[in-house]
Parts: sequence; C-alpha cells; structure tokens
Amino acid sequence: MPQAEFRIGSGRQSWPFSRGLVVETAVNAGASAPLAAAIGRRVEQQLRLARRRLITADELQALTAEIAEDVAGPEVAAQVARQTPAFVDILVRSKKGNLPFSRGVLARTLEDVGLTPREAYATASGVDVEMRQQGVQTLTAEDIDQRTERFLAERYGEHFRLTYQYLRQNQGRLGVMADELGLPTPFSKGVLVQSMLAAGVAPDVARKVARITQRDLRGSEDRVVRRTRIREKVEALLREEVGPDVSARYRLLRVIRRPPRPLVVLLGGVSGTGKSVLAAEIAYRLGITRVVSTDSIREVMRAMVSPALVPTLHASTFNAWEALVPPGQSIPDHPTEAELLAGFREQVQQVSVGLRAVVRRSIEEGTSVVLEGVHLVPGYLRADAFAGALVVPLLVTLPNETEHRRHFESRDQETAASRPMHRYMRYFDEIRTMQNELEAVARRLDVPLLDGLTLDESTDQAVEVVLRRVMVALTPEERRALLGDDLSMETGESLLNPEGS
Repeated sequence: MPQAEFRIGSGRQSWPFSRGLVVETAVNAGASAPLAAAIGRRVEQQLRLARRRLITADELQALTAEIAEDVAGPEVAAQVARQTPAFVDILVRSKKGNLPFSRGVLARTLEDVGLTPREAYATASGVDVEMRQQGVQTLTAEDIDQRTERFLAERYGEHFRLTYQYLRQNQGRLGVMADELGLPTPFSKGVLVQSMLAAGVAPDVARKVARITQRDLRGSEDRVVRRTRIREKVEALLREEVGPDVSARYRLLRVIRRPPRPLVVLLGGVSGTGKSVLAAEIAYRLGITRVVSTDSIREVMRAMVSPALVPTLHASTFNAWEALVPPGQSIPDHPTEAELLAGFREQVQQVSVGLRAVVRRSIEEGTSVVLEGVHLVPGYLRADAFAGALVVPLLVTLPNETEHRRHFESRDQETAASRPMHRYMRYFDEIRTMQNELEAVARRLDVPLLDGLTLDESTDQAVEVVLRRVMVALTPEERRALLGDDLSMETGESLLNPEGS
C-alpha cells in the first residue's frame, strides 16, 4: 500500500503518514539508528495489516511505544509514550493564534546570527528535540528564545547568544557588526549621513546614498551585516554619484573614526580665535566624543594649589607676567615682550603637567581626544607623553587684527558678558604678541596653521590635515590592515602624499 494512503489526524484535519517521523520519534526517545529504523518498519507493517487509512496521533504514538518496547526495551518505550512525537506539531502561542514551531524558520534566524547553515539547522534541531523529549506541546515565543539562547551560549559562546538576543529585540531592523566578536548595533541612516558629510559629500547626495544603502540592505536576506559591507556599499555609490576622490576620502575618514591607536588632536591658539567652537566641530566630524579645554585643566590645578605658592597659575596667560614682578616693584601697565613671554611660558609649563596626565589617561583607555587651548604650545609636551597615540598638532590664528577684535565683541554678547570684553581689550596687544610667538614656534616645528577662515573652511582644512598626518603616522602593517592593498589606486597621490601638509 503506498505511503500516501496512510494519514494521521482526524477527519477535519489530517496529514500524510511518514515512516521517517516515526523513526525520528524513536531516535529522540533514545533508540539507536538501526533499532529506530526497525521500529518504523514494524509500525508501517501494522498499519498495512490493519488496513487503516486514518489513525489519530495518539493511536500512532501508542502503537509506536508498544512496538518500541518489543524492539528496543521498556525505557525507550516509556520515553516514546512520554514525549511529544515528531509527527505532532509543537504549537507556539502568539497574538495571531497558535502557529506550528518550524526548525527551518529558526535556522534562518540563526544564520543571521553568524552560524553556518549546517550549524544553524543543528541548533534548531537541538531545540526541537529538547522540547519533544520534555513533552512540550505548546509554549510561547519567549520560551523558544530562552531555549535557543541557552543552546547558543553552550555551543558557540556568549557572543552568539547576545547577537541572537539583538535580532529578537529588533525585529525588522538591520543590525551592524564592527567585527567578528563585536555585538550588533542598530543601523542608523542619520549616523551614515553624518559620516558622509564629514567627508565633504553634499547633504542631498549623502541622504540619497544613505536611503539607497538602507533599502538595498533591507532587501537582502541577512538581518545583521558587517560594517565593512556597509562601507563598501557606500563607497561604490559615492564613486557613481560624485567620483573616486570623495569615495576615497570617505574611506579614509572611516579609518580615522576607528584608528588603530588613539587619536590626539592638539588645537592651540590665543584667546579670541574661536578654538572652542572649532574643536567641537572637528571632534564631531572625526567621531571623537571627548573634548578637553586647557582652561578647565588649569581651573582644576588652581583649586589644588594656593596662589601664594604658584601665583602665575592663578592669572591669565596674557597677564601671568605680573606675578613675576619682584616684590616692592610697581607693576607697569604693559610688559616688555620678554616679560610677557616669560610669564606665559611659565604658566604653559605648569598646565602642561595636567595636560600630560589627561593625554596619558586617554591613551591608556584607548580613547581619542581633542585638546584645545592657549597652553598647547608646540614642543612643550614631551614625546613620551604621546607614546602609543596618533598625534596631530594644529594652531588657530587670526592674522587680521580687526577680525580678532570682532571675535571678542561677538563672544561678549554670546556669553552675556561672563567673559568681559574690556579685560581682553586691555591686553589685546599682549595677546597679539603671544600669537606671533606661537606662529613662530609652529612654523619652526612644522605645525599647520588654520588662519582666519570660516568655521566650515577651518574644519575642512583641519580634517584634511588630520587625514594626511595620520596616514603618514600609520605603520605599513596598520595601513594595510585598515585600508587594504589597493588604497593608493583609489585615493590618488593627492590624499596620500604628505608633501605640503
């Protein structure tokens, strides 16, 4: 009698008999493969002899247990009777009603986690067998998820369990993984747009590329994608939309945002040059979350050291010279250049102690940082303070005196006179003298100048300098690991050539 003539169930709902499912039931109960095959043959023979076209699931389970006792012993028979047989669906309760558990559906999700198809199906089968051996007939999706997470943790480690958990909690959303051992984070179109804007991509083009990237990735079968796959997709789209130079620049910026060593950007400049705003913008473009002002470091040091002990620390850089005037000698309205610079240098040396500690802490934590302030004079921080970091010094200047005065006026209005303009105007000549000194030191030590441009222009120039300097500082091994062997072909000499940087 053909196998299709046997059916399991009732008159209203039935399905074809499968000897294979009877064999699977016996195996789940502990029978060896040969004994399970023998049980399956005997069950089919009994049904043929009885000439029954329809048998209920309970009757088939009882018949299988009866034959299992004869073929494989009472322990296997008892387990067959106790478990949920393979020819009966395990139902998953949901808001839409009860749905049969599917090993195939679970296996596809597990492939998204990072398992091979064979590993994914084996894990899904393991979950199925455990539930059947325990006699589970109905359960919730949460129960299945907990069982699956436990299987993943035991067989493949905590990383796979947490990745599965992310997929479960973010159904329908793309997950992005930075590396093989990282945990996924939700795909963000806004973050992607931001990264392209930092590379100089026009806003409308950046939004278009982000939309296409999201659409294409959502249309794929994978729900978790590697960050490198997104980068490759965006680079290809940028090449089509705006050309290879911008695409290569985007790739370089992605490297700067995740450097092999912490990135330390030193943004020096005298008062009123717009360092604070520029530092925040540079940090935003480079994806750096920590911005530290040397003024804040000086304030902390002032709280710990008495003015009587270190008087120059408790003054501003442009009037620290006053603390060096010998006792009993009157303080002139304005110092000589030598007196001014002596006070300035002494305070810079004092604040450099705190600066060195901040830099070392950032390097130890593996965290990039943008430092800004007048105390960042080239050459005052020793090289050992930056060991293990990628360091890029910059100096902000305002060559035009009128523009410099206007900056103080604007700041006075924006801060509600908390930093009164008259105080800076009194020492304006001293501030300009200090700028001349800083420029001379910067030129001598090959520190790039950002001189009087708009905020966007200065930021673009700063990012360009950081790109060039970091590319030069990377070891050949770091460059190859981060960018691949074909970088020079993609970027052209203009982006990699350090000349003129």
